[in-house]
Amino acid sequence: MTSSHGLPVLIAGGGIGGLAAALALGRRGIEAKVLEQSPQIGEIGAGIQLGPNAFAACDALGVGERVRRHAVYTEHMSLMDAIDETEIAYMPVGETFRRRFGNPYAVIHRADVHSVLFDSVRETRSIEFCMSTKVSHIEQTAEEVIVIDDRGGTHRGAALIGCDGVKSVVRERFVGDPVRVSGHVVYRAVVDAKDFPADLQLNAPVAWAGPDCHLVHYPLRGGEQYNLVVTFHSRHQERWGVTDGSAEEVQSYFNGIAARPRQLLTLPQSWRRWATADREPIGRWSFGRVTLLGDAAHPMLQYLAQGACTALEDAVTLGEALRASNDDFVPAFDRYQHSRVARTARVVLSAREMGRVYHAKGVERLVRNDLWKARAPERFYDALEWLYGWRVDKALSA
Repeated sequence: MTSSHGLPVLIAGGGIGGLAAALALGRRGIEAKVLEQSPQIGEIGAGIQLGPNAFAACDALGVGERVRRHAVYTEHMSLMDAIDETEIAYMPVGETFRRRFGNPYAVIHRADVHSVLFDSVRETRSIEFCMSTKVSHIEQTAEEVIVIDDRGGTHRGAALIGCDGVKSVVRERFVGDPVRVSGHVVYRAVVDAKDFPADLQLNAPVAWAGPDCHLVHYPLRGGEQYNLVVTFHSRHQERWGVTDGSAEEVQSYFNGIAARPRQLLTLPQSWRRWATADREPIGRWSFGRVTLLGDAAHPMLQYLAQGACTALEDAVTLGEALRASNDDFVPAFDRYQHSRVARTARVVLSAREMGRVYHAKGVERLVRNDLWKARAPERFYDALEWLYGWRVDKALSA
């Protein structure tokens, strides 16, 4: 169905969050029109991690089984000291973990998640997808939202959901707060298994924590490839963005790292470089018939691997808020925001703190290692209950 005014809901952004939002609307029978600025379909990036909360959201969107077919189910997660190669923390994510949280922990190529969502969008007749359509101007009345794109096209909708990322045009229009550039630079690459060290071909996300830096690796696509991510504190004033990387720059930030993790730096044939940013959490991201979702609402650093997971949660919660509000957008958007603000703010702030823990040096490094060594899995599970224990039936209970 269309809205009571015969207009679709406009969605700014066709990434994971935007596609998930469209599917959530589609499952309510509400027409959606996705405005994607890119001229082609696809996701940049490499691997991402999916916690149990992400699988719960995917199931609610009707794409859970498809996503599962592309995922690599890991056996454990490990945090290693990159200086002395000792194991700091070990958390199994097998059957006990699944029983505790109701879903697995897995790693997957970002493009595979995006393609599953996009295929489902294409199969949903109530969703229109427009490429090469960048939002440049937004107007709102009591009855509708009007979006003007960068080519002068006009799009009228019953509502607007801003899913347009860290540099959200929708957020700029209604909030106008600055991006917080972290100074942390992330290099990402995918390496074929034949070129990856045999002793590090583990079925697990493994992080090597060093002073002001760390490395992460895990398998993708059935173990045919390995995702490699390195992060360091830049010496320079950074501006948020993505560029081609330099092997020489990466090498220059990992002095003092042991040989076993350091060898990973020489493997990629090419790198992509992300100067990372988040924003300070805000208490309001719904404005009448306009709301925000995913990175537009709560951009976060990568240290908890929750960016895509929380965007999927957002989409499901938005659908639940519409159901509870009889598809009346203004009260539904308020209800959605009320259910998500505190939780997502906690993720944003926790991700910042986890970056500090990963990059500890000196005495703080020793304290971190002593705190986590030999910790029982159940204690890790208890600490993560708030994050991984998200359920659809409790999505509106915040």
